[in-house]
Amino acid sequence: MKPIHEQTILVTGATDGIGKQTAIDLASRGATVIVHGRNDERGRAAVEQIVRLTGNENIRFHKADFSSLAEVQRFAAEVQAEYAGLDALINNAGTGGTGARALSRDGYELMLAVNYLAPYLLTGLLLPMLKANSARVVNVASASQKRIDLSDLMLERGYSPLAAYQQSKLALVAFTFELAETFRSTGITSNCLHPGTYLDTKMVRESGVTPLGSVRSGADAVVHLAVSAELEGVTGKYFDRKREATADKQAYDGPFRRRLWELSARLTGLDLQ
Repeated sequence: MKPIHEQTILVTGATDGIGKQTAIDLASRGATVIVHGRNDERGRAAVEQIVRLTGNENIRFHKADFSSLAEVQRFAAEVQAEYAGLDALINNAGTGGTGARALSRDGYELMLAVNYLAPYLLTGLLLPMLKANSARVVNVASASQKRIDLSDLMLERGYSPLAAYQQSKLALVAFTFELAETFRSTGITSNCLHPGTYLDTKMVRESGVTPLGSVRSGADAVVHLAVSAELEGVTGKYFDRKREATADKQAYDGPFRRRLWELSARLTGLDLQ
């Protein structure tokens, strides 16, 4: 495992909340941090704050709206062109919802698109860089998970914002496990976590819920999965913060995971090999 000051780490959704605190913590340890967000102004402000707080100037912002698969593809191409390698990919970007069913730019249910299809596609496009460095993939999921009916993945029947969020997070956990199994021999590790319940994030506040924990505690758990020496070689695990835990049992169903993987390949146009 490389020393942290020699590592390059990509954090999606890093302009606020857990993602930004994660970027700050990694930068303070000397890592080169790629900050992703969907707003230029917030992105520039986040980079300036991280540099000011840590003294680390190896921080760069890249903009991409994860509700568009074309934007994810463009972003991946930028990363491949501008960086020699990746030592960790932290798929943290996500969205919640409290209103009516909404669609992504590609016509997919919005939370599934942003919370699951975007990290599936980004991870797949960056696989050459990840394989080259035996990198860690860390997917920020949730303990709030709901079983998925693959015949209605877009929740066209009986939609609710909570169900859409829960299913998108279960899909991300299932993807984590399938990625670990598929690429076990390459040196890549793939793990996911629940960073904490109702942390003080923009998403939680906008949902009208009173926060129960700090973003620092959530970021601490994410950083632990991304760089801790004790997790070297550990793959295919779900953590509740720093403690190994058990996800919804559907995530452990191999045939389900393969069907979800195949469906994801069709929806994104990328079959991960």
